[in-house]
Amino acid sequence: MTAFRLHLSNLLVFLVLLGAGTPAAADPRLTFEGSFVQGGLVVARTEPFALVEVDGRPTRLSPEGLFLLGFGRDADPTVEITVTFGDGGVLRRRLDVAEREFPVQRIEGLPPQQVTPDPKTLERIHAESALIRTARELDSARTDFTGGFAWPVQGTITGVFGSQRILNGEPRAPHSGVDIAAPPGTPVAAAADGVVSLIHEDMFYTGKTVLLDHGHGLASIYVHLSEIEVVEGQRVEQGTAIGKVGATGRATGPHLHWGVSLNQTRLDPELLVGPMPKTSAQ
Repeated sequence: MTAFRLHLSNLLVFLVLLGAGTPAAADPRLTFEGSFVQGGLVVARTEPFALVEVDGRPTRLSPEGLFLLGFGRDADPTVEITVTFGDGGVLRRRLDVAEREFPVQRIEGLPPQQVTPDPKTLERIHAESALIRTARELDSARTDFTGGFAWPVQGTITGVFGSQRILNGEPRAPHSGVDIAAPPGTPVAAAADGVVSLIHEDMFYTGKTVLLDHGHGLASIYVHLSEIEVVEGQRVEQGTAIGKVGATGRATGPHLHWGVSLNQTRLDPELLVGPMPKTSAQ
């Protein structure tokens, strides 16, 4: 199909469900690679120049016939895909999305201002969030995602996707990525080929922040950096140094928060790269 590679963590079962698990429902004009599970990303292929809708919404199709499906933490149990071919034929598929259970993570010792900001700080937070939302809405025609993803830094995983976060005893939004603890100054690499779509030197929550666009609305974000080593608009390849591990923004210690999203839908980065490689330091 393509060079795109999707992996699952050792806690999940690889799922590619075709037609609610019925092999007879499969159609060679519509194929999938990926994880039909909450937090999962799927690369689909159909005939070039077709029209594709996902749950009734038009979706970008590459000249090769590729399009993306992304399932958030609380994704519905099914997704409906409609493909209208050049000859007028229509193919409809309703596919199952597996449900997951997510852990609860408690974090204590944060400054009260970072848990319950004052009105002026809230204005700043909303403005910074708008910058990130705008960058995530990019829908470029590139298909950099076909080269696959790799861990941007190696270390100890201290926070996982989807966990319900309790900050200083107060429930907050679920965690939208994966946290990787590593020594300050450890190089952080681009997880996949792409273009730098946003950098910010000092966001309230995320500190020094880099966001990469991988095409078709797929983006990755790198948070709490101590240094940024790229500029907006720069083309990067997987493995390119983009910054260094830090503890800027709302952080209790040096680590990288790495997130992946399809437009505004947050995805589980671990499903793209598999288990963290073991190192001598771990």
